[in-house]
Amino acid sequence: VQLQASGGGLVQAGGSLRLSCAAPGRTFSMYFMGWFRQAPGKEREFVTGISGSGGNTYYADSVKGRFTISRDNLKNTVYLQMNSLKPEDTAVYYCAAGRTGAITSDYDYWGQGTLVTVSS
Repeated sequence: VQLQASGGGLVQAGGSLRLSCAAPGRTFSMYFMGWFRQAPGKEREFVTGISGSGGNTYYADSVKGRFTISRDNLKNTVYLQMNSLKPEDTAVYYCAAGRTGAITSDYDYWGQGTLVTVSS
């Protein structure tokens, strides 16, 4: 499974961005999809995840109420809508496919990452 993340950029605090992650292939709906992020000098951390059907979603406390994960299995794409962005959200964001979970070892496939920079 090859994952291609896009949508990152520079935004002011309080603004919004939507990230996309395309995963060509017939097995997309079989995978739990997650978004992680890694800020400079920090470990990669779980942001949010969504089950294969889209019926179950999970969020880190730091993004609850501000970020929304969704997926379109017909388009083989998972989205991350980020609202009310804060400078501390600045990081490289990675999408990943695998089993359900919130740790990196739960995921088998990773995208290349897309940089999100939130200015104060």
